[in-house]
Amino acid sequence: MYPSELRERAVRMVGDVVSQYDSEQAAIRSVASKLGIRTPETLRKWVRRAQVEAGTRPGRTSEEIAEIRALKKEVAELRRANEILKAASAFFAAELDRPVR
Repeated sequence: MYPSELRERAVRMVGDVVSQYDSEQAAIRSVASKLGIRTPETLRKWVRRAQVEAGTRPGRTSEEIAEIRALKKEVAELRRANEILKAASAFFAAELDRPVR
């Protein structure tokens, strides 16, 4: 795991030097090797995430992803509660149908 300061610095460096290289991938490879990042793919993912967060690349932001996860969790909880209420409703309906002695 790399520190967030290194991630931010690496992404900034790629943005600063990309014009000096033939391609963004070449800039990423160069910056990754200079900063001791094991694989250029790691830095590429950081750059893509930063581009999405900045709105320069399509995709879901971290905030949107977190909101979707929270909503999925809430839906699952509500479905469980709904199943419990259905079971309780069926139980009490059966109790009401029984003849009183």
